[in-house]
Amino acid sequence: MQPVNKARLQIHFCVLLWGFTAILGKLITLPALQLVWWRMLLVAAALLLMPKVWRGLFAMPARLRWAYAGIGVLVSLHWLTFYAAIKLSNASVGATCIALGPVFLAFIEPWIARRRFDPRELLIGAAVVPGVAMVVGGVPHGMRLGIAVGVLSALFVALFGSLNKRLVEHGDPLTVTCLELGTGTVFLTALAPLLPHTGAAFVLPDRHDTLLLLALSFGCTLLPFALALVALRHLSAFGTQMVTNLEPVYAIVLAIVLLGEQRELDGWFYAGVAVILSAVFIHPLLNRQRRSTAQPELMSTAESRSMID
Repeated sequence: MQPVNKARLQIHFCVLLWGFTAILGKLITLPALQLVWWRMLLVAAALLLMPKVWRGLFAMPARLRWAYAGIGVLVSLHWLTFYAAIKLSNASVGATCIALGPVFLAFIEPWIARRRFDPRELLIGAAVVPGVAMVVGGVPHGMRLGIAVGVLSALFVALFGSLNKRLVEHGDPLTVTCLELGTGTVFLTALAPLLPHTGAAFVLPDRHDTLLLLALSFGCTLLPFALALVALRHLSAFGTQMVTNLEPVYAIVLAIVLLGEQRELDGWFYAGVAVILSAVFIHPLLNRQRRSTAQPELMSTAESRSMID
């Protein structure tokens, strides 16, 4: 199997697992900050038990460690706002807002990855905006704040996705995952006292939340996070994010089956999701056309890699 095709399958599998994160986030009773803190702590602690990770950390240059640490802060902010959006609205709405990521990526990735700006990416990304507008119109007024927080989460995912794409060649995926999530845990620990809360900033979860946190941390975080870093070696961050837009589909279907959320949403919401999915499927078709008209012999290695998806 071609590396690019294998990477696409890996990303689709990751998205399937990520579809469960919104459901688990709704089922876990912990507030968003504590949920994300435990999620990152469990994954980082598990990775620190692996000698390979320690070898990778010691072998990594200090400057690169600081770069991945900064990305880890962005990851923690993305997850914090993502789960806050779910708590403020519901799993379907929180997952759908992430589809705005390509709009931000169309501007951010060319700048960070140092490749040419492609106006077609902006057009495809902008195509999801009417869909998100329909989503907004299809939810109760009390969920609008959750949508705003979800849009902020999409900005964070665009930032750390582009930065990971730029640095993905320079570190072992498990080592990078440990460094980013470990840094994110430290950042949230420092941030917690500054945020409004009642009682202790962090509490031990009960048995119900512990089981769900374990599923979230290892089945929906460690495995897909590391696998996505491997796939990014062969895919652009923009192309990866467009596939990630399928996450709301899985989340919505699961939310209907497990949470009965269809009673909270009307037809405009599902029409908006259909518009977003249209952009998802248009993107690979345009990329296929772009590859067929490109002249590989005139491209540098870096340019070819960035245009591969």
